[in-house]
Order: sequence, then C-alpha cells, then structure tokens
Amino acid sequence: MKIKFALIGCGRIAERHAEHIKTYGTLVAVCDVVKERATMFAGKYKVNAYTEIDILLQHEKEIDVVVVCTPNGLHASHSIKALQAGFHVLCEKPMAIKVKDCKAMIAAAEQAKRSLFAIKQNRFNPPVVAVKDAIEKGILGKIYSIQLSCFWNRNPDYYHNSWKGTKELDGGTLFTQFSHFIDLLYWMIGDVTRAYCLTANFAHKEIIEFEDTGVVAIEFVNGAVGTINYTVNSYNKNMEGSLTIFAEKGTVKIGGEYLNELEYQNIKDFEFKNIPAGNRANNYGTYVGSMSNHHKVYENLIQVLLHNGSMSANAFEGMKTVEIIEKIYQSSKQLNN
Repeated sequence: MKIKFALIGCGRIAERHAEHIKTYGTLVAVCDVVKERATMFAGKYKVNAYTEIDILLQHEKEIDVVVVCTPNGLHASHSIKALQAGFHVLCEKPMAIKVKDCKAMIAAAEQAKRSLFAIKQNRFNPPVVAVKDAIEKGILGKIYSIQLSCFWNRNPDYYHNSWKGTKELDGGTLFTQFSHFIDLLYWMIGDVTRAYCLTANFAHKEIIEFEDTGVVAIEFVNGAVGTINYTVNSYNKNMEGSLTIFAEKGTVKIGGEYLNELEYQNIKDFEFKNIPAGNRANNYGTYVGSMSNHHKVYENLIQVLLHNGSMSANAFEGMKTVEIIEKIYQSSKQLNN
C-alpha cells in the first residue's frame, strides 16, 4: 500500500517534501494561495492544483496525509482543518508560534483519532544520535552546563517580499531559524524551567519586526544551566551551529554549520568512533538551512501508519519546543528599537 499525500504550501521546503513523497508514497494534490505557484508545482509533479485548502480537503477524499508547509503562523489553522477533515498531518517546523495553538492541534488530532507528526529532522544528525545515546546510557554522567551557538546569515533578500520577518506569520528568529536547535536542547537535556533573554535588531531594522540577535540564559529541570547565543548576522554566510555539553565524566561538542560534525570529545574511558557522515544541508540557493534528513521523517511516518511503529517526534514534543521559545521571548528585554 502506498500512502497518498497532499501538500499545503508550495514554497521552497515543499520541493524537498515532494521529492521524498515520490520515494515513499504518492503525491495527489497541492495547494497554494498564489495560483501560478500552485499550478506550476502541480504541473511539475502531475497532480491536482488548488488555491484554497477547504476545497482541496473537500474534493481529495482519497488522500491519507496532509503535509503542511505554509508560513509558521498558519500551521495551526491548516493542520486543524486537515485533522478535522479526517486526515493525518505532517507539519513543518515550528509546529505553531503559540503554545495555545499547539494544544488546539493536539486536541484536534485526538478528537479525529488521527496522527499529528512534528518534523524534527536534526534529531537524525549522526553526531546528535551518538551523543544522545551516550547521555541515555550515563556515559557522560551528570550534565552540568550546555552552550548552544547558532551563528547564521540571513541577508535582506531572504526577507524581501515574504512572510518571513513578520510577527504574525514568522514569529521570531528562534521560530524560523533555530527551532530545531531548541528542540535538541529539550530532547537531549530536558525541559526548561526559567529563561532570561536579551535581544536586539542590529542589521535588519525596517526589514524584520523582531530581533536578529539574542543572548539567553536558561535553567533546566534537572538542575543543569545553559546559554543560547544566536544571530542571523554572521557576515556573508553561515558560520556555526553547535552544542557543547560539559558533564561529570566528559566534555563533547557537536559543531559544524548545522550540528553535523563531532568537533571535540574528552570523555572518561570512552571515545566516539566511526560516526557516519550526515547528509548535506538544505540548500535554497541564496541561503543554507539545516541538515537534510526529511527522508528519515518520511521513513518514520510510514512505519507509524503502516507498521504500528512509534513516532520519532510527537506533537507533544513539538509543543514543548514552542513552549521553550515562548518562555524565552516572554523573558526577553529588547536592547534597541
């Protein structure tokens, strides 16, 4: 049996989804409010095109999964409509930009008895998998502190004539650029109790409606402390996406541009060896994103829907990422206007 999919939103990330859908299932229909974009996308993949999600959901009854690739601020409403229409949903990151919307999405999935998948592809990065396993096995011992560094470049062209950079549809730099990094803090270290944040907009005034830089101190439930330093002002290109863990029995740093390399390790009676190479980053022409692990997301979806497998990232975990980001922003103090 091949699972049938519909794609809502025909932007850049939708292309990545469409290619994986060809491998793991069948793309039946696409939808975008820009008619020309929907028509062109549908023509490329020889599927039906729509400009209204309600009409697609009404007419395409044979589909199994709706993949939501619309702007962040629309994820909740589009996911809920698809769930209420009786379809499973695979939602791009972030799951939403408000915790209350995440809760509404989870409630809709429960009421419809359908699955709601949250995309967390960085969990599949080989060094991330290796370090997560070591933490769970107690190899590092008690975690003391964590440093997350997110130093990327997003120039004015990235935001030009786009929903990106708006509070209503984007939500903030942590939502669009770095929510996968925040997810890894939760997944690997645990939940966050408190956050203290300073933000500023240095290089994107009159371009975006929120910060382009932030410095955050956080406290975890398990007693560990951490920092998050992030910016989209790295000159000309992405510089680094890294996570450094200081623990009782060792220190380890996952680095590279997007948490794709094991840069440092010094661990008592243990050494990470033969970590496989990861995939390349998502390349969107004018900018580079995170490691391309969407095929792992689709493999997991197939296992869940056809073989009674367990989700690699469930909707609750998607909500926790949003909750931590919301907590950070609620604590933030803007340094300039």
